[in-house]
Formats: sequence, structure tokens, C-alpha cells
Amino acid sequence: MRRLPVFFVLDCSESMAGDKIVKMESGLQSIVRNLRTDPHALETVHVSVLAFAGVAKTIVPLVEVVSFYPPKLPLGGGTALGAALTALMDEMDRSVVRTTADRKGDWKPIVYLFTDGRPTDRFRAAISRWNADYAHRATLIAVGIGANADLSVLRELTEHVLLFDDAQVEAFSKFVKWVSTSVMAHSKSAGDGVQSDAVPILDEKILQIVKEAVPAADDACVTLVGRCQKSRAPYLIKYDRESGAVNTRDFAFDVSGYRLSGCYPIGEDYFQWSGTESAEAKVNTSMLYGSPSCPHCGNATAFAACACSKLLCIGGPGEARCPWCAKNVVFGYASSEDDGGFDVLRGQG
Repeated sequence: MRRLPVFFVLDCSESMAGDKIVKMESGLQSIVRNLRTDPHALETVHVSVLAFAGVAKTIVPLVEVVSFYPPKLPLGGGTALGAALTALMDEMDRSVVRTTADRKGDWKPIVYLFTDGRPTDRFRAAISRWNADYAHRATLIAVGIGANADLSVLRELTEHVLLFDDAQVEAFSKFVKWVSTSVMAHSKSAGDGVQSDAVPILDEKILQIVKEAVPAADDACVTLVGRCQKSRAPYLIKYDRESGAVNTRDFAFDVSGYRLSGCYPIGEDYFQWSGTESAEAKVNTSMLYGSPSCPHCGNATAFAACACSKLLCIGGPGEARCPWCAKNVVFGYASSEDDGGFDVLRGQG
């Protein structure tokens, strides 16, 4: 039986922390569960999952639907699209059976690429290689999640670029159903012996076809990494951009900053998945609204900065040992002179 390879290439960068990555994990489970109810998919579809943040790896090699077990997705700093494409091309070379004079190979693979940000690595060479050698060998459907995905770059990869809007209540469940239907449609056409590259009908309330390159918005979020003073376990603080208008009798102007979205426990593998190419960017704390408690030990603030420039949690004023540099630091109450804030290292998002 000829296989229909389906590759899911998933953005697991810092900006996906929280609800987004939880939804992606549950969505992948739902998609596979739906495919197991379809006889065509059961016979032909084989699924692989690749994740990318600052680096990219195959976390589930190509396997038949009935044997697929949805993985726990990682989280890391950076959005290495170039590395993701390279990993995808390598995986296709390794696992997809090509047609020869002696045998029929696999059906043309389907690739679903999901991302909510803009590339942070040197991706141009990978895009050129994809377009020259691989674009004709696979159907790539690129989905930008939210308004901050770099749709202009995705348009360089494929004509099938979609924008997913998660604003309405049932949007994600409808999105999962659409992906499942899309895979089933391709598996049925493969089962009928004539594979189609067509994209199934869209619910335009949640998915829109992107016909033109759209510039990406910058700085949609700020992410910061700290460690628990007590356990040394790392955590990720996420702030989302917030804009508003200030109006007085004499003038009006827009102000913007970043509102606390959440503070999430992460594993040590976060650092393995994070990129190292870009310079260490900083953000001033005067732009950040809200300070979380530690998600590991419950200390009052997870936003204490050591002289080594790294963040840790503390329960209050006094001496604390930095889990990063192992030095003792004395913390006091902030004074009115601190209103200008201070710079802290931020992630790549």
C-alpha cells in the first residue's frame, strides 16, 4: 500500500507559551483521533511531527496513524524557520519513498506548517533550497496563527498561506476539524488514484487565504526567563503588547507597553531548544505591566534581577542566593527614583 506522508511542522517558540501550545497539543490529538475514524486515512496516512524554536528537530518520525502517539511539545527561545525547513527536507529525504522505474513510491507528502511569529535565524538559503528542490515534491500549507505571523515570508514558500483568527469561542475546534477534513480529502483522492493539491473549503470567520504578502508586526510579546531561588527550576514570564490612547484637553497620543500574560514552569530542555545566533536583546521594565509570583515555590515575585542580569524569584526584601551565578544578593524595596525602570534580558519570542 502506498503511503500518504503528512508532516506537521510546529512553532514551539516562547510566544506560543501558555494557552497556544496547550491548544496545539490537544489539537494534534484531536486530528489523529479524527483520522482514525476514516477508512482511507487508516490505510494510507502516515504522520510525522517536527518542532522548531531556536533549533528544529523531528520529535515523531513518520508512523502510521493507528500507531501514532501525540508527543509533549517542547518550548524554546527563537523562531528558526530556516532550521525547520532544513529539518523537514532532511526528514523527507530520509523517510519518503520516491517513485523509481521499478516501484511506485509514496504519494506526494502534505506539510502543515504552523507559526505565530517571524523568523529569527538566517532562513533565506533554506527557502531557496526548498523552492528549487522540494516545493514540487510536496503540498505545503502554511498557517499563520494570529496577526503577528510573518505572512510575507510564508508567501515565499507556498501559494497555500492561511491566516488563523482565534478570536471567537469555537474557533480552534473548527480549525482542528478543518485540518482533519483536509487530510482526509487528500487521503481519499490518493485512495482513488488521483491525488489533488486543492485546499478544502474554508470557514472564513476563522481562516482566510492570504493572497498578498503582508508585513509582520514587530514585538508582539516580551518573554523573560528566570529560575526559582529554592529549586533552581526555570520559568518563563510572558507579556503581550498592549496599546491605548491618552487624551487630555490639549493633546492626544498613543501609549504602548506589555501586559503580563502569565508565568509558566518550563523544563531544562527549553535551553536546548533555544537559539543562540541573535544578540542579547533587552527591554526596560517601565514598559512591563504586572509582576508574577513564582510558579514553582509561590514566592511573591518572580521578577527579581541579580547583578548577573538574570531573573530569580524572592519572597520579599532581604538576602537571596542567585540560582544562576550562585552569589548572594541583597534585595530592598523599590524607591521613587526607580520609576524609570531598568533593562532586563528578553527572549527572542
